[in-house]
Amino acid sequence: MHSNGLAIDVQSLSYSYGNHKALDQLDLSVTAGQIFALLGPNGSGKSTLFRILSTLIAYRQGQVRVLDVDVNQHQSQVRHLLGVVFQSPSVDPKLTVRENLLCQATLYGLHGSLLRSRLDQVTQQMGLSERLGDPVGKLSGGQQRRVELAKGILHRPGLLLMDEPSTGLDPVARLELWQILRELQQNHSVTVVLTTHLLEEADKADQIAILDHGKNVAQGSPTALRDELGDQVLSVQAQAPCEILQWLLDRSIAAQLYQQTIRATGSGVAQLVSPLMETWGNQIQSVTVGRPSLEDVFMARTGHYFAGPIST
Repeated sequence: MHSNGLAIDVQSLSYSYGNHKALDQLDLSVTAGQIFALLGPNGSGKSTLFRILSTLIAYRQGQVRVLDVDVNQHQSQVRHLLGVVFQSPSVDPKLTVRENLLCQATLYGLHGSLLRSRLDQVTQQMGLSERLGDPVGKLSGGQQRRVELAKGILHRPGLLLMDEPSTGLDPVARLELWQILRELQQNHSVTVVLTTHLLEEADKADQIAILDHGKNVAQGSPTALRDELGDQVLSVQAQAPCEILQWLLDRSIAAQLYQQTIRATGSGVAQLVSPLMETWGNQIQSVTVGRPSLEDVFMARTGHYFAGPIST
């Protein structure tokens, strides 16, 4: 365990592409030993943050430390501490599984008995022991992702970074991927940090940070973040939603308007269905009550849908 107990420590990080600010005074901390998800829609800044953490781009404003090492000042050291699995495949489809892993081993100076031992370990972990002689291009999408993971952990990193790991995987392969990540976390003390735009994937993580327009707008466990909204969400679609919204606000109900839909959160909002229908029934098109989701958390923190602002 490093001195401050953090696998990642980001402070006041800003990054721009020309006039576009991708990260805006971002603060983020990831405790070692967690599976941590960076959740955000396209343009939220998560990919830029991933590139900085993986040393692909340097930053000029703020501070970033990975496993207690400054990313800008000690890039080579950080790269040896990291395992990285990119969204785009980094395996050579014409090479066998073994050949792909041997190429990765060369980058980290692994050879001899240590290399043989590591190959045995990672291929058993990933269920690839019987596929070492197969060209990667002939494997299924899920098996190819396992090869990517095997490459990423071959040198035993303390931190595994994954960019949109479920992209292109079917539901069974996604489930198998998460089983592997949990095994790495629990049995090998690997911290896993992944980016995702999938709400259901982020829900599986121990902790998440929700990014929007380059800012960390919410951080915590998925359960804790949902609980902040209470145990119910009331959604009302209506022809004249502004009047109904004001009716709710006058009764100290936490409510917001998203296009033509009102969303109210809190314990007991289901009890409002009857008085709403009695008062506004001729204007209401639909009323639903459910449990808060991560999308509700995102909307409560940002004022717009997860996919982005919607024009009216």
